[in-house]
Amino acid sequence: MAPEIQGGQGSRGSQSELGRGVWLGAAAYGIWGLFPLYWPLLEPSSSADILANRMVWSLVVAAAILTVRRHWSWVRPLLSQPRRLALSALAAAAISLNWGVYIWAVNSGHVVESSLGYFINPLVTIAFGVLLLRERLRIAQWSAVGVGALAVVVLAVGYGQLPWIALTLAFTFAVYGLLKKKVALGGLESFALETAFIFPFALAFLIYRSATGHAVFGHGAGHLTLLLLTGPITAIPLLMFGAAAIRIPLSTMGLLQYLAPVFQFLCGVLYFHEAMPPARWAGFTLVWAALAVLTWDAVRRVRADRSGSAVAQTAAPAPVPAPEPAPSVTR
Repeated sequence: MAPEIQGGQGSRGSQSELGRGVWLGAAAYGIWGLFPLYWPLLEPSSSADILANRMVWSLVVAAAILTVRRHWSWVRPLLSQPRRLALSALAAAAISLNWGVYIWAVNSGHVVESSLGYFINPLVTIAFGVLLLRERLRIAQWSAVGVGALAVVVLAVGYGQLPWIALTLAFTFAVYGLLKKKVALGGLESFALETAFIFPFALAFLIYRSATGHAVFGHGAGHLTLLLLTGPITAIPLLMFGAAAIRIPLSTMGLLQYLAPVFQFLCGVLYFHEAMPPARWAGFTLVWAALAVLTWDAVRRVRADRSGSAVAQTAAPAPVPAPEPAPSVTR
């Protein structure tokens, strides 16, 4: 629940921005959640071909947006910071592996398991915080991580092996998030930089494929158009996410993030008709229970923080009246 803002016109403007932010965030996660419907359209291209095209055309789109916005000033200072460049290169490798496994999983009939990866990603991120950043967890967070680990065991028994697709997606995305936190670069800028690191390899791969008789673009105009669109469909939800992030509280974004794996799961079960034996239902139910505990704890913490702030403001001496600034929608 967003904090209440006093003032007539300012309040209406803020609520309008909040509503727009929710819609933008929901649209971004909704598009990500519907990606399983897009990747099969790119067959007979292999998963590697699709990934390479996605990297190449994503950089083209990112460069075009930066040019239109005249926003290249961040590049020169970054070139003198080798540590941030190295971390960005590692982030590019992590997201490339994540995208590649995800595309392969979708086109190989593992949509449900890929959704599991993004369901358990918040739990893996919390585990990383404890192991790598020495963060201290609350009891509810420990409980959620424990239930999530139990879910992986149940699913491993059901599959007869570890759900390696889900674990790879969850861990690579958690590593990616950790690296991006250390780089501290804006969404569009990091998107451009990461795709720039991968671009030479992706382009060389496409040239090699064409030179060895595996025509990547030889399947008709419609197929070519779909390959070219991998850039825009990657960039558009990212821009929507960035626009939403400056308009709505982080707690709201945390709730919206579950839309993507929910849509992926529904695509796998309802559209692709993937099997859901009892063991898989049991594992997913445990994961959802863990996420419910995590969400409840986060909401409770936000409300407690707001109550504490309200009490502190009430106890503080009354300030000298001053004109109220208009609500800011940027940061």
